[in-house]
Amino acid sequence: MSLFYDPSNPAVLRNPHALFARMRAEDPVHWSPKLSSWVVTSHALAESVLAIGDFSSDRLSPFYKQAEATDRAKLNEIMRYISLWLVFRNPPEHTRLRRLMNVAINPGVVAGLQPDIASIVDLLLEELKGRDEIDFIGDFAMPLPALVIMKMLGVPRDMLFKMKEWSDDLINFVGSPRTVEDKYERARRGVIAMADFFSQLVAERRAQPKNDILTYLVEARDEQSALTDDELVAAAMLMLFAGHETTTNLLGNAVMALHANPDQWEHLRQSPGSIESAVEEFLRFDGPVLSTARVVARSHELGGHSLEEGQRMFVMLTAANRDPKVFDEPDRLDIGRKPNRHVTFGKGAHFCLGAPLARLEAKTAFNELLKRFQRIEVAKPIEELDWIDAMVMRGVRALPVRLHR
Repeated sequence: MSLFYDPSNPAVLRNPHALFARMRAEDPVHWSPKLSSWVVTSHALAESVLAIGDFSSDRLSPFYKQAEATDRAKLNEIMRYISLWLVFRNPPEHTRLRRLMNVAINPGVVAGLQPDIASIVDLLLEELKGRDEIDFIGDFAMPLPALVIMKMLGVPRDMLFKMKEWSDDLINFVGSPRTVEDKYERARRGVIAMADFFSQLVAERRAQPKNDILTYLVEARDEQSALTDDELVAAAMLMLFAGHETTTNLLGNAVMALHANPDQWEHLRQSPGSIESAVEEFLRFDGPVLSTARVVARSHELGGHSLEEGQRMFVMLTAANRDPKVFDEPDRLDIGRKPNRHVTFGKGAHFCLGAPLARLEAKTAFNELLKRFQRIEVAKPIEELDWIDAMVMRGVRALPVRLHR
């Protein structure tokens, strides 16, 4: 049977790993007619695509140029800010933006957030007292990283659900969904609302600085420049969107993995010192990001195929992280796995700026979950869960669980 990658197939959406194994073995650089894109599944080729200059991170400009005139009218306001996101920029602009953002977002600053993260984890879990059944996503995994990012930016806590609403609108553009009607209009609405809010917040920080990361970004300087107002708004939007969507999926997918592997949960309870390697394994085993996209910058050969300039490529991080050439028994969850060369956070110049924060949030969350609960049981068959139908994010919309204290 010939290979055919259809990411909208519910069975593939729920569990793509068997198909990815075939693709790695038979055609690791696979042309998908369904996506009109190349799909890379091997670890070595994923690292190569992510690290070298034959591929462009600017996949928005070609998309915008090819869009119909009616769509471009809706996309103008979206592109004003999203095109400035670090993840969509190539050097030298990427280099400049990252250098300035690194002043405010770096491992040292993130480490100082640990008390705030622990406080938010404790607050959320205290609110669950007396409840044995919850939606792990809605009640914990979503609000935790969102509240952390909001704290970093100086956004009032009572804005949580408004921020989530705007982010849900924005995912219709950034997350590459396939089944959403009027997605550009919804994304435009979310971008305008979020941009208006953060524009006002930037103006307030210029007038009256505070001890928060948005102020650090406003004040960031190098020998050449500072961030413009539009770049500041774009940076805040990116932090809010990427900083909570991915960590939400990381926590939810980890709970599902531990439910399916109760021995690993018990191992973690007995050996809490292994939490750091456990988080790395959660990132590898079924990480929060299905893929990242690139555009072929120049025509060349890869994996025995001729790639043409302008063609789109999806690097399937979920597939690369199960490559048996790199990982022993890759389909087994092993919280003590070392080394663990997963590519969940990317590679090279575009290595995820938020990686230290995601790791710290996951570590802090699971440390507390392990103290409070003997077991977290998924209360619904995995095949009945509603998976996010998108090319970028990998996770479920809701995760009903039973808490065993």
